[in-house]
Amino acid sequence: MATDLTTAPQSSPVLDEAVRRRTFAVISHPDAGKSTLTEAMALHAHVMEEAGVTHGKASRAASISDWGEVEKERGISVTSTALRFDYRDVVLNLVDTPGHSDFSEDTFRVLTAVDFAVMLIDAAKGMEAQTRKLFDACRRLGLPVVTVINKWDRPGLEALELFDEIQAATGRTPVAVNWPVGYAGRFTGLLEPGAATYVRHEVVDSGARVAREEAVDGAADRGLDPGIWLEAVEGAGVAAALNGTFEAEQFLAGEQTPVLFTAAAGNVGVRLLLDFLTQHAPAPEQRRDVSGASRPLGSDFSGYVFKVQAGMNPAHRDQIAFVRVNSGVFARGMELHHAQSGRPVSSKYAHHMVGRGRHTATASWPGDVVGFVNASGLHVGDTIHAGPSVTFPGMPRFDPERFRVAHNLDAAHHKRFAKGLSQLEEEGAIQVLRDANGSPGGPVLAAVGELQFDVVVDRMRREFGAEITLDAPLGYDRSLPLPASGVAQMASLPGVEVLYRPDGEAVALFHDRWRQARVQERFPDLFPPRT
Repeated sequence: MATDLTTAPQSSPVLDEAVRRRTFAVISHPDAGKSTLTEAMALHAHVMEEAGVTHGKASRAASISDWGEVEKERGISVTSTALRFDYRDVVLNLVDTPGHSDFSEDTFRVLTAVDFAVMLIDAAKGMEAQTRKLFDACRRLGLPVVTVINKWDRPGLEALELFDEIQAATGRTPVAVNWPVGYAGRFTGLLEPGAATYVRHEVVDSGARVAREEAVDGAADRGLDPGIWLEAVEGAGVAAALNGTFEAEQFLAGEQTPVLFTAAAGNVGVRLLLDFLTQHAPAPEQRRDVSGASRPLGSDFSGYVFKVQAGMNPAHRDQIAFVRVNSGVFARGMELHHAQSGRPVSSKYAHHMVGRGRHTATASWPGDVVGFVNASGLHVGDTIHAGPSVTFPGMPRFDPERFRVAHNLDAAHHKRFAKGLSQLEEEGAIQVLRDANGSPGGPVLAAVGELQFDVVVDRMRREFGAEITLDAPLGYDRSLPLPASGVAQMASLPGVEVLYRPDGEAVALFHDRWRQARVQERFPDLFPPRT
């Protein structure tokens, strides 16, 4: 669907600013180079002077977007964060997401707040399990996807083989925006299909700075094996003959995925990617409220909370609500209201985020991400607005599959224990469940994946001063929300346990998928099919 900006009958400050925005998520299977690419983009935009990349994730310095202690220690991304920077005359709002599948719920939240996604694929591994799931999530949300085949400076699969994998797994037609000169592991440069020249790059050790580039006549380049050049030209020609060339309408409709090649650790191909995003990726569109009506971009300010995070600044111990601006202009200090409660929302302490850093947000426009500091009462999925009330659809919640009882190791720190779990539950970092008696033996922590428990234990100690321990996993691996009318029926069934969220909503836990399937068949009114 084409953006409403191009068909606006007249210009306005809001539309002029919105058309300059590109708000997107970088997503991938773990270790495809997502945080490295994010850092390389920041280098090209002069957000930073030198990248922290060394030789591989385990030994490199923490990325600009990896701020948590677990991320720094393990070299993985386990939470999302936003980076706002200018590139040429465009404002990029890049939201880096967790790569690990245990944090897929956080990634899904981010995808609801962006206008398109950049999907990173490891050239040696192709379409991995998490890559397929993320492509499917983008399909369900109607998001256009730009595909980046990364690590082309290392041995990997054939380019055409990767194109076949992408199409078979996603149903989107991959079209080459550029094509590698040289095979994976022997990467010389990038050509645009049909062009007589290619962009030759230098190899930058560890990607510490932007790579120098030059346009070279491929056929006349004496430093290039003629066979390599002919192979690249032929490969690009075959890809175009089979799949066609880039068409903006098909890209926006999710029928095509444009493909670019990079070696992000060496900052190769990153400029070409940024150029493509600024020229062809969609600007913000009108978003639908809960009634289904599209809210014009020029309306009064409205925004959507897609993430709440504490602990980003240990010196201040503050909490930040990440808000995607959906319409209008946000100005610090303006009068705002919380749609769900009607209460006023403080806009005095609002920031634009640059990974671990932040800058005061004096003005923000549709597509921008604003961090509201210590704005009490804001939860994931909430709406804030100026002027007449508007509410956007809430955030879907994943059904947890891992359950462990938490114990406070120091009774003197019970308040810290309770506050920490409450905070982490509000953020969506973990779900906290209790039995009908309030779980005197300890609350049940519920998660999508095991790594979430490690993060919770670490954050409880570092941020809240509460040492906790977790029992062995409970014998359940499925759960579904349960209406109050079904509590008595479920409580009497073997292999099923009923627990409660902090808001009182009941949750049914099942020993395995067979038990869940049998119960759903027996009680279809309690568990209607879910799309």
